[in-house]
Amino acid sequence: MAVVGSGPSGAYCVEALLESLPGTSISVDVIERLPVPYGLVRYGVAPDHERIKSIIDSFGEILSHESVRFLGNVAYGRDITMLDLRRYYDVAIFASGANSTRRLGIPGENLPGVFAAADFVSWYNGHPNATFERFALTAKQAVVIGNGNVALDVARMLVNPRETLLQTDVPQHVLELLVESPIEDVRIVGRRGPLQAKFTTKEIVELGKLDDVDVIVDPCVLRVTESELKQAAPPTVRMVAALRTLGSLPRGCARRIHFTFFRRPVAVFGHLGAESVVLEATEGDSDHGKTDRARRDVIDAGLVLTSVGYRAEPLPGLPFDPSTATVPHTNGWVFDGDDTRPAVYVAGWLKRGPTGVIGTNRRDSLETVTALLSNARDFPRALERDPGAIVSMLRERGVEVVPWDGWNAIDGAEVARGARLGRARVKIHRLDELLQASSRRPTE
Repeated sequence: MAVVGSGPSGAYCVEALLESLPGTSISVDVIERLPVPYGLVRYGVAPDHERIKSIIDSFGEILSHESVRFLGNVAYGRDITMLDLRRYYDVAIFASGANSTRRLGIPGENLPGVFAAADFVSWYNGHPNATFERFALTAKQAVVIGNGNVALDVARMLVNPRETLLQTDVPQHVLELLVESPIEDVRIVGRRGPLQAKFTTKEIVELGKLDDVDVIVDPCVLRVTESELKQAAPPTVRMVAALRTLGSLPRGCARRIHFTFFRRPVAVFGHLGAESVVLEATEGDSDHGKTDRARRDVIDAGLVLTSVGYRAEPLPGLPFDPSTATVPHTNGWVFDGDDTRPAVYVAGWLKRGPTGVIGTNRRDSLETVTALLSNARDFPRALERDPGAIVSMLRERGVEVVPWDGWNAIDGAEVARGARLGRARVKIHRLDELLQASSRRPTE
């Protein structure tokens, strides 16, 4: 079997396969486009979330299992095709996530200083394909558009003190820029109200633990009625309660995070770059809300980060629904195998859209593997296959395949780099250096 993607969905699929078929001759190749595993856990989770990142240890046990082979630096659609999957595998599970970002579609969105929050996350997490090598963090005011956990992550990273950043694995150049950043105010803006926000309680509570940071909450949070709370889901009730405990008045701290609800951006203004954001008042709790153009605020902002969601892109050989940006499926099953393609399944964001937390992927992946196991027709012929053939084919195509030992070498190189800088670990963020480290060649 092949699992395309080594993030949470891919790892949980492998785990479910191993647990469901113990003692069998199953073999799983995990095909990953980057030289390193773990996907969203390594490159999407904020680097100051060490407790969440501890899940890497359990993923490492799954992906290093004797029945599993890691094929890193191999991109589906570039290095390997659906025809190749048919040749070398009986079943393929696609768990490659959603890598594009949604846009606001407002004037000024293309000004310098306006970025997708996902690009900022990729940058501070050391993703080798990060769009921006360096962010010019010269602004004093930042606006983050969005009411989900990613918005909280980027806001927190902008105000974290040096002592906290030193305990993370961010690349050294990122650390230096964040420490030197003059950011004083970060405003988190949501089109809807606190009852519709997608924050988790744990993330809200963490904001209250920041050193020398005031958290100023929109007064509308206090106006949420008991009747409204009774109609809300328990996680939402707990989240609103956590927001209420954060405070509403500044205490004179060096940096501030503001929560602003019932506002939507309508334009970004600036001459050579972003200088301000125009916010328009909204009301109601419908998907689109009602706007009041008579009530507009202009907020100073030299940095604007838009956190309005991710989006998957079509993959060659797979059906795709552009309205949902997902692969059509039935409990994860996409289509049977035949003479031109293997049996194909899908898991994770590619299957359901970019929703949920890391743990959500476990249930999602189990559903996919359960559907796979129920389809006896997807275990055909039991063909004898040469396990080394696909690696030979990829090398003939000039692909530098990174095996699990290669990842272990990268892991050791990052720890060694951290030791030289007095830190536990420092990520290698350049692709060429990752490949050098994977083959134990010294880097410059």
